Amino acid sequence: MVNRSSRIRIGAYGERYGLIIIFALMLGVFALAAPGRFLTWSNVSTVLGSQAVLVVITLSLVITLTTDLYDLSAASVLVFSSMVIAVLNVNLGLPVGVAVLIALGMGLVVGLINSYLVVKIGINSLIVTLGVGTVLNGLTLWISNSQTISGISDQLVNCVVVYRLFGIPLEFYYGLFACVLLWYLFDYTAIGRQILFVGRSPQVARLNGIKVERVQLGALMSAGLINAFAGVLYTGTTGAADPGSGLSYLLPGFAAAFFGSTTIVPGRFNPGGSLIAVYFLAFGISGVTIQGVETYVQNLFYGGALVVAVTLSQLVRRRRT
Repeated sequence: MVNRSSRIRIGAYGERYGLIIIFALMLGVFALAAPGRFLTWSNVSTVLGSQAVLVVITLSLVITLTTDLYDLSAASVLVFSSMVIAVLNVNLGLPVGVAVLIALGMGLVVGLINSYLVVKIGINSLIVTLGVGTVLNGLTLWISNSQTISGISDQLVNCVVVYRLFGIPLEFYYGLFACVLLWYLFDYTAIGRQILFVGRSPQVARLNGIKVERVQLGALMSAGLINAFAGVLYTGTTGAADPGSGLSYLLPGFAAAFFGSTTIVPGRFNPGGSLIAVYFLAFGISGVTIQGVETYVQNLFYGGALVVAVTLSQLVRRRRT
């Protein structure tokens, strides 16, 4: 007979690794439903490589959500930085390396603006980032004349999708490296511990001498830089800059961040869980697409996933509290 401590231990393991188990079962079901098509190396490597942009933007949301802030400008920064690269490289003839550095700098500036308005002025982060994101959307349409700009330098495209390691585009490894870096920051550095402490309770963190405003300021600035990096990957993936398509990353980014908070470290936004959640959603969509389901299912999948993820996240947090 299983004693109480064993049941608690089993329950903890189930909670921690439940999404991974469901992920494995889902892979098995789709592999049986589409033998020779779903779990082929061609399809697996394509899915792994194609989600790097979503991985990076999800990690930026993990940082802000951990500090009890919402960044609705994330996808807008991605699109704006992508368009800055295209305009500078294609229209103005600047070297792509210089264009990338300027785009990353613009992302940092946006993060600084967000942090000033939220932290220094005290405006709600939802309102600020929604407004800043809308302004960026307008600037993107202005500098691009509402047109897609193609012809990005092959140097960027090669470094993102053409060059491969073990048959997987390098962009996958960029996202993986960013995930490992954020995991190390959260678990093994003082600033990471401060971020986690602020996320649990800003008031308690302030009473314990942590400069909450400084931590949140750094989180928003880091998010702006990371979102700009996502824009760099997006530009290299498509070889062009579109003024609107990149905005679709916001919803799945939030869905993956909240789903990620229910696994690996339940009740806490964490990079490892978010990485698993991104590919759980991606392989789920790949599986239903191979079955011939219409493309609109992607919106249903991500929208439903966000609702379920937020619900599970809240239940896990309440239980642990």
